[in-house]
Amino acid sequence: MVNTEEFIKRLEIILEYYSLNASAFADKIGVQRSSLSHLLSGRNKPSLDFILKILEEFPEVDLYWMLNGTGTFPKTEAAPTASFTPKENTAPAVDLFSEEKEVPQVKPIERPRKVDLPSFSAESESDIEKIVVFYTNGTFKSYQPK
Repeated sequence: MVNTEEFIKRLEIILEYYSLNASAFADKIGVQRSSLSHLLSGRNKPSLDFILKILEEFPEVDLYWMLNGTGTFPKTEAAPTASFTPKENTAPAVDLFSEEKEVPQVKPIERPRKVDLPSFSAESESDIEKIVVFYTNGTFKSYQPK
């Protein structure tokens, strides 16, 4: 979240740097003078559209400096606009657009092994009610004694 008081201070630095008063600045970025006045007085908070208009008109303004004071103003060529440090447990970045792609090795899926079932004899203590045979294509047949 943007600290409005700090944002106003940075906005005043921009006005001073470009030697613009509030009216001229509002005209330059294409916003109503009253909206800039309300923002500078602390009555309103900056909108995303307002911030984008500043960045479009003044490319020397760094977004991160504008929003939270990190970075530099005016932007220097050597200063990165953003730095992202991945967490330790994240996977490494993969370049999806390069011509030479390294295909990750995938472990093949192991098929279930055939299990030797105990043999049953017709002379067991109970009668057979039903025999079901399952086929590898997913079908089955059911046999019942008559």
